[in-house]
Amino acid sequence: MGSKLSRYINLEKVLNYIEKRRHEDGGYCFVSQLDDTNINDTYYAVKIYSLLGIEVPEKEKTIEFLYSSAKPQAATVAIAMAVEALSILGAKNLAEEKMNLLFKKYNPMEDKFAVGLGGSEEFGTATPLEATYWVMRAMKAVNYNPSNEMRKGIIEFVHKFKLGDAYGVTHPTTTMTYQALYTLDFLGIREDTRHFELCEVCGDWGGFTEVPNSLPPYIEPTFYALRGLELLGRKAKCIEAHIKFIRSLQNQNGGFRRSYELGISNFQNTYRALASLDILLRWL
Repeated sequence: MGSKLSRYINLEKVLNYIEKRRHEDGGYCFVSQLDDTNINDTYYAVKIYSLLGIEVPEKEKTIEFLYSSAKPQAATVAIAMAVEALSILGAKNLAEEKMNLLFKKYNPMEDKFAVGLGGSEEFGTATPLEATYWVMRAMKAVNYNPSNEMRKGIIEFVHKFKLGDAYGVTHPTTTMTYQALYTLDFLGIREDTRHFELCEVCGDWGGFTEVPNSLPPYIEPTFYALRGLELLGRKAKCIEAHIKFIRSLQNQNGGFRRSYELGISNFQNTYRALASLDILLRWL
């Protein structure tokens, strides 16, 4: 995996960027000067290492950090991330244990969908479906099979946000449409949409946008649109333009920013860039 990506981006710098931000407690923090380790950054560090097929350094420390950080006061999304990361690291029993905590915060049978603040997405892209999407990822990671009653409650909740063949609050967005389709697919329902194609930017720009007929492209909708197309069994039209877009986002420190003009590197966007590039290279 790594060798394929390294033909397009500086992978050595990526690994150096991540490693420099690992702390003694086994957690990670994308701001290297701070010792503010957190589940979010640690999750994305684990995902990056996993994508590249590389063992997480001092894995046991990271397992301990994730397990101890998934506390009752943590956000629903953070606990779900910890569950998935623990599963990736081979600590499935610890991940399953944290599912009990997760269901205290997210329980469709009690109409608790954790739609408040405290999610993981930055730059205003958190959605009412964000917690649901991450809980589905946690369920999948530990092979949890929701009851028929739970499935029904989640499906009804997701369908509240359906707008045409896509999903949103006031208008369809790429992020929310992918979160909905992923959730429904996990629950055994396959829906189709043309939203991702409508948000594809070709020509000099490349990438995808949250809503059709807008600029500039960002890495978040690009990642979600590519994942969405993959889920639907389709491909992007302008693969080379998207590869060029992603390559342009790598900063000098090895991490990736979210757009041509903005700004600092972080772990989320670095993972999204690598995972997006991975999909695109498989489509070449």
